[in-house]
Amino acid sequence: MRLLCLSNGHGEDTIALQILKALRQLPNAPTIEVLPIVGEGHAYQKQGFSIIGTVKSMPSGGFIYMDRKQLANDLQGGLLTLTLDQLKTVRQWSKDCKYNAEPAMVLAVGDIVPLLFAWQSGLNYSFIGTAKSEYYLRDETGWHPRQSWWDDRLARLTGGVYLPWERWLMNRPNCKAIFPRDRITTQTLTTFGLSAYDFGNPMMDLDPQPIASDSSKSLSESLTILLLPGSRAPEAYRNWDVILSGLQNLAEHFDPRPIKFLTALSGDLDRSIIHNALIQNNWKQTDNTDHYSRPDRPHGLTLGMAKFSEYAYASDLAIAMAGTATEQFIGLGKPAITLPGQGPQFTPTFAEAQTRLLGRSIIYVKEMNQLASTLRQLLQDSEQLTAIAHNGPQRMGKCGAADRIAHKLIQILSNP
Repeated sequence: MRLLCLSNGHGEDTIALQILKALRQLPNAPTIEVLPIVGEGHAYQKQGFSIIGTVKSMPSGGFIYMDRKQLANDLQGGLLTLTLDQLKTVRQWSKDCKYNAEPAMVLAVGDIVPLLFAWQSGLNYSFIGTAKSEYYLRDETGWHPRQSWWDDRLARLTGGVYLPWERWLMNRPNCKAIFPRDRITTQTLTTFGLSAYDFGNPMMDLDPQPIASDSSKSLSESLTILLLPGSRAPEAYRNWDVILSGLQNLAEHFDPRPIKFLTALSGDLDRSIIHNALIQNNWKQTDNTDHYSRPDRPHGLTLGMAKFSEYAYASDLAIAMAGTATEQFIGLGKPAITLPGQGPQFTPTFAEAQTRLLGRSIIYVKEMNQLASTLRQLLQDSEQLTAIAHNGPQRMGKCGAADRIAHKLIQILSNP
């Protein structure tokens, strides 16, 4: 048996890896190959998965839908040629499987792009929808109010966040299973007769596994804040500068209680750039090279490469300018404050959409001078903190999804 996994982004790669690692542990696991449509698939390589075809990083990092100006840069960088090469690779892989009469399937992780690739393979395929959720449009109480009449008009008219052509791809005979990211999206897709399964969200299959959030913890004496600047350079460095400006606002206007800052950095970022920005913003490196302090405040800051899970559990809230990591943090029942960035991913438009997706767990601060007052107000509102503790897991789902999806994929492969 063979399985080809297609994904189109850093966050999608991370989600796909959870399923692939679960698959690899099963006694009748298929031969697994991957093709990252966006980026070079370093996360796959680190886990020992075989990459087929051509991979290449584009200037936009895959976020042309967030900033249309990035499309021209990507086209100049060879996007069209890369896409055609990758599509040819998928078709050749499919041809080889058919020639050898091997049970095979394509797993598409992300949005319509890998879903289209999977359909073009001519093989059976399954889809893990990471990019879309009904929560962008509505929650359990009804539709979200929007500023413009045109906002989401087509989605509302056609009955859901997945548009008719996306549902058409999910409704092909070769599409054997759809795994949406949350229950409300699954329920909507099933009303269209699609084979959607509410198995949870692989984003929440963190390592180590999530522990219960203590919503009753008092934050009056100590406070631990997780800093999430994102994972892609150079945007993450710009986000880091924005976050450090926010910390300066906290130093000047927040109460003097000690704050412990934990910074979860992607292993792909240059630590020296992060360090230099700290020094320029009045942070002093201590004897331990991972730790920094403020001479004017009893605050400490720790840098951690690839320590997101550990730091997420240890933190009370986050100051975030990230996508997947912010959602995972929210899923633990904790609040996040977000700040506007310049993109290509974390723009004001992205931040507003993330607020609709995650609901009251996200507090979007548009002006930097509002950060201290926003944090103070949040910490004083115990009712809001309790509601956030329940909202996050509801929006993001329970852990264990990767194992459930892996078993379903094996079932499909074994009974083509």
